[in-house]
Amino acid sequence: MAGRFMAKRGLVFAGLFGLALADCAPPSAAASAPVVKTPSGQKAFPGAVGYGAVSAGGRGGRIIYVTTLADGGPGSLRSCIDYKFPRVCVFRVNGVIRFTQRPPRIRYPYITIAGQTAPGGGITLSHNGGANGQTPLVIKNSHDVVVRHIRVRNDKAGKYRGAEDNITIENSSKVIIDHVSTSWSRDEGINGYADNDLVTISNSIFAWGIPKHDKCALLASDPRDKQNLSFINNICAHNGDRNPDINFPRGSCVEVVNNILYNAQSEFAEVWETYGGSPVSIVSNTFLAGNNTNTNSRGIARETIGSTGRAQIYLWGNKYEGNFKHISPEVDVARVQDGPCPLTITPQTANASFYTVLARSGAFPRDSIDDEILSDVRNRTGQIGSPAPSLPYQPAANPYPDADKDGMDDSWEASHGANPAKSDAWADANGNGVSNFEDFLTSRERGFGL
Repeated sequence: MAGRFMAKRGLVFAGLFGLALADCAPPSAAASAPVVKTPSGQKAFPGAVGYGAVSAGGRGGRIIYVTTLADGGPGSLRSCIDYKFPRVCVFRVNGVIRFTQRPPRIRYPYITIAGQTAPGGGITLSHNGGANGQTPLVIKNSHDVVVRHIRVRNDKAGKYRGAEDNITIENSSKVIIDHVSTSWSRDEGINGYADNDLVTISNSIFAWGIPKHDKCALLASDPRDKQNLSFINNICAHNGDRNPDINFPRGSCVEVVNNILYNAQSEFAEVWETYGGSPVSIVSNTFLAGNNTNTNSRGIARETIGSTGRAQIYLWGNKYEGNFKHISPEVDVARVQDGPCPLTITPQTANASFYTVLARSGAFPRDSIDDEILSDVRNRTGQIGSPAPSLPYQPAANPYPDADKDGMDDSWEASHGANPAKSDAWADANGNGVSNFEDFLTSRERGFGL
C-alpha cells in the first residue's frame, strides 16, 4: 500500500521439467546449516506449513454454499464472508466473481474459503474498476483464516492505485494463503500491513504487476510489533522488485524458503532496516534472470535508508542464474552465521524445490494465465507488463452431487465410510484424526494431481 512507509516504494528445456540451472552459490563458509523446529499443534489441513499452519480456519463451523457469481445476496461469496460465526465457503459454481461494490473484508474470524470445491475451472476474484475497484481479497482485524485455490486477477483499473493490491492482510493472525494465483495488481501482489502474526503464504503465484509499480510481495508494511511469517514454495514472476520485500522489527521470525523468483528488474529480495533490522532466513530459493533483468539488478539487496538497526540476514543454499548482482555487497555486513529463528520446515535443495514449485504452485485447476507464467519460468521467456490483462473464458460446469449439503461429494462419502445422507463433515469416519471434510478436500487436490 503506497506511501504507508518509506520502504514501500532461454534456459534449456528438456523433458517435462528439464530446466538446467547453473551458478549455484554455496552457503557462506561461516554459516551453519539450518536448524528446523516444526510448530506444534493441529494443522489447518494436511500439508499445511509455516507459522500459519496452526490456523483453525472454519473447522467445525457451518458449511455455506456459494451458489452464485453475483457480488451480493443469498448464495454469494460476500454473504459467506460476512457470516459472523465459524464457516466454510463451498463453491457450487465456477467462473469470475466480479465485485461491483467495494469488495468484502474478511473481518469475522474462523473462515475457510475452499476454492478447490468449485466445479470446472474454479473461482477467480476481480472487481469492476472505478472507485470501488479495490483489493479483491482483504483480511482485516481477523484471525484463523484459510484461503486456498482462489485466483485474484485485477483485469480492470481501479480509481486509486494504492488501494489495489491483489491480497491484503491487515491486523490479523493465524492466516494461511495457499495455492492462490494473482496477477495485474497496481500495488502489491500480496501485502501485509500493520500488526500481523503467524502468517503463511505458500504454494502460490504472484505475477505481472502493472508497471510502473510492479511489485510481488510486501511482507510487512508499518509493522507495530514482532511478527512470525513464512513465505514458502511460491513463484514471483515478472515483477520489477519486492520479490519479496522484507521489513520487520527485531525479534520477528521471517523465513523465505524454496521459492522461485523470476525476472526482477531492479531487485529480487529486499531486506530493509526501517523497524530495527529485519531478522530473516533466505534459504534454498532460485533467483532467475529474465528479459527485464540486467547487470544492475540485485538478487539479495539490503536497504539502509532510514535504518534504525542492522538486519540479520541468514543465507543458505540459494541458487542464482543469470548476469546480475547475485548478492549485493552491502549485504555482507548484515550476514549472520545462524538463522535468527529455526526454520518451520526442512528445506529442499534449490534444485529439487524448483521442480516441486513448478509442479504444485498456484490455484488448481490451473488456467491459461498460470500456464503462460510457468512456461516463461521454464524457458526464460516473457516480460514485465505483458500480456495485457484479459481473463480467459470459463464455461459453467456442474458441481458434484451433495444430497446432505455437508460440502462433500456423495460418491466420495460412500466410498470412504462417511454417510452421504447425513451431514457429517466434522466427523472422522476413518479414525485418522482428520475430519471427513478435510480428508475430502485432500482427495479433491489429489484429483488435480497434487
